[in-house]
Amino acid sequence: MAKDPRIDAYLAALPADQRELLQRVRGQIARLLPDASETISYGMPAFALDGRAIVWYAGWKKHCAIYPLTDSFLKAHAGELEGYGRTRGSLHFTPQQPLPEATVEQLVRDRLADVEAGRG
Repeated sequence: MAKDPRIDAYLAALPADQRELLQRVRGQIARLLPDASETISYGMPAFALDGRAIVWYAGWKKHCAIYPLTDSFLKAHAGELEGYGRTRGSLHFTPQQPLPEATVEQLVRDRLADVEAGRG
């Protein structure tokens, strides 16, 4: 995996609890996408394959987020995502209410399948 030093700088600027949480998310995504490279896209850390961003994550003032949250993923996992904030394209979580690893894994796998099938 190609690491981008801008990611470390991005994470270093976050509050400690968010930094720790997003470091765990970063590690999990890296394990799921071992051939991906890290980059900054739209001002956020992202993992890319063949130059195409697959998944992004970010720290904001009151939450962390992972992108993209597709309508199909939301529909298929509505029960698991209950209680988490979201926008049309992002899923919000906090150090106090982190996403389960299984949810992150499924989100990344579904996103990769969408990209490989030309749906995203």
